[in-house]
Amino acid sequence: MSVATPTFRADARWPAVVLWAGGVACLAGILGHGLPAEWVPARSVALLVIALGAAGIARILHRVRGLAPAHGLAIAWLLALAWLGGPLPMLAVALVALAAIATGSLLLPRADAAAQCVTGLALVAGLAGWLLPLPVHTRWSWLAVALVLVVWRHRALQASLRTALAQWRDTVAAAPRPATLAVMLLGLAATGCWVPTAQQDDVAYHLLLPWSLQLDGRLAMDPDVHVWALAPWAADVLQAIPQLIAGAEARGALNALWLLLCACALWRLAGALGGDRRARAWTVALFGSLPLTAVLAMGMQTELPTAALLCWAALPGCTAPSRRTLLAACALTGMLAATKLVAFGFAMLLLPWLAWRHRSVLDARSVAAGLGLLLAIGGSSYAYAWAIAGNPVLPLMNDLFGSPWFGGDFVDERWHKGFGPTLPWRMTFQTPDYLEAHAGGGGFVLVALGGAWLLALARRRTRALAALALLMLALPLLATQYLRYAYPAMVLALPPLVVAAFASAPRSGHVVVVATCIANLLFQANGHWMLRTGAVKESLVALGRDAPLLAEYAPERLLAQAVRERWSAEGGPSGNLLVLDLDTPMLAEMASRARAPSWYDPSLAAAANIADADASGAAWVALWQREGIAELVLHAERLPAPRRAALRLAGARHEATVEGIEWWRLPRPDAPAPGAIAP
Repeated sequence: MSVATPTFRADARWPAVVLWAGGVACLAGILGHGLPAEWVPARSVALLVIALGAAGIARILHRVRGLAPAHGLAIAWLLALAWLGGPLPMLAVALVALAAIATGSLLLPRADAAAQCVTGLALVAGLAGWLLPLPVHTRWSWLAVALVLVVWRHRALQASLRTALAQWRDTVAAAPRPATLAVMLLGLAATGCWVPTAQQDDVAYHLLLPWSLQLDGRLAMDPDVHVWALAPWAADVLQAIPQLIAGAEARGALNALWLLLCACALWRLAGALGGDRRARAWTVALFGSLPLTAVLAMGMQTELPTAALLCWAALPGCTAPSRRTLLAACALTGMLAATKLVAFGFAMLLLPWLAWRHRSVLDARSVAAGLGLLLAIGGSSYAYAWAIAGNPVLPLMNDLFGSPWFGGDFVDERWHKGFGPTLPWRMTFQTPDYLEAHAGGGGFVLVALGGAWLLALARRRTRALAALALLMLALPLLATQYLRYAYPAMVLALPPLVVAAFASAPRSGHVVVVATCIANLLFQANGHWMLRTGAVKESLVALGRDAPLLAEYAPERLLAQAVRERWSAEGGPSGNLLVLDLDTPMLAEMASRARAPSWYDPSLAAAANIADADASGAAWVALWQREGIAELVLHAERLPAPRRAALRLAGARHEATVEGIEWWRLPRPDAPAPGAIAP
């Protein structure tokens, strides 16, 4: 006994040592790389004020109505979303969610509402993807579809909602503090949903599909005009449906739904791995604290829905085998494939594990049905891209497929800093080399919970998911060292990391997880320049008005809105809209009318280079006539002399200016000479 006792103590202590090693290494990295100088105290104070405001509302509701703090916080965050994001978009997303639950209940009649919702979203997006070129997408068509689904499945829908509400009440009653923590951190991440859509990739690309359906009733699918027109589109399809129903962008409300669905999946995964309610709550809290969670809530990038889909698709691997569950997992992996090529890779890594875990229910019929569902949901963009452009992943891998719509292969040289064992450290503390962010903007999970990852790999119950998440983290980074691509795998890793940390060394695990969460929150604003400059606070000050923020962050969007209003007053478009010399390479919200001489439209960019060689501007005038250009949105101070000469030669009229960005109109061929033309 005297010999065995010290050995037992050493065995009991090593998990704590491993956990603390990650925490100490993270602290050393923060200090050694000078991250305190990168911290913006004003943004942390603003986040604290918002949290105190939400807590104050919850306190009032507790005193007046006797609501538990978690209930009160949930109501506070919902009221803020309705106020700052608009009640109509929020109602449209709620209707889409109900329709998705109704649809998902067909495949998963006994599952909870969240599982039915995410499965239903996959089924709806998969079907809609095949219908994009058809002129059938209107407010009334999609409103009718949603209402028919809700009415048709109203009994199943009511049962699912009653069960979900009862489960939520039971969770809050059994663990009020963990539930309050999870809701608070999730709500702080959702503050990004308050900000109007203004990130460059969204303005130039992701708005194309929703606005195409709203303005044209269909997607033009023209890679000659927009090189990303045929890229995987499932996430943007789901952005479009509530936008059509509401008649206004619904990005904030839809992203809030994705946050909620991802949190539900993380809670379920942590429980399936053996975590108690405290471990589940801290898993959700860590997810909410990640700077990229708030950044992705602020935009239309695919990694937030990818994280939710990935977590839900992985959950069947931790539960009892079932044919229906396996089919739902196939639907979700199909949705992953339809979201982004990187997510397609995640799906391919996930499928063998799911098949092995459900091998007892696998037969030829199940395999055929699952693969058919995967292809039906995930295949639309790849099929159309191959048929139209000759490259199913245009503009990627074009050196292999040789599509004439894009010369060579698409490679972003900024994100090739080298793969190696020190990459997690470099991404954590030298973040600007791996993301459009400041140091610490990717969060500290990769280093601070490095020890927890070792513990998760050592524990039998968490080993498979931890190893799978590690593989998914590494493979995209082998090709491109871009931190946002690793975010979904990072989120998937949270349940095994937290559960392993809490189970192996409860006290040390709790301290390290809490410290990581606090560090993430302190550096949340470093995840994106808009957060760092106070976009969330400005949204709150603007009281739900988008114009003040768009004037600061994306003034060209206000001019695009003015152009659409003019077209509406005139009975329709007078021609196409061309952007010149802006930071954004395209105004995607102009849908099929958008043009830009940028790498998004290589043929027009080549023609622009030729026109710039003509100092008289005549070549530009001829180019505008050939492209049917009627509107110009440009940065006058950056305009080269040939383009300025073309404005004078064409008799362009200045219409409006917002923050240095100008809107000019070209006269119609049959119009009289204008009175006020370009100088």
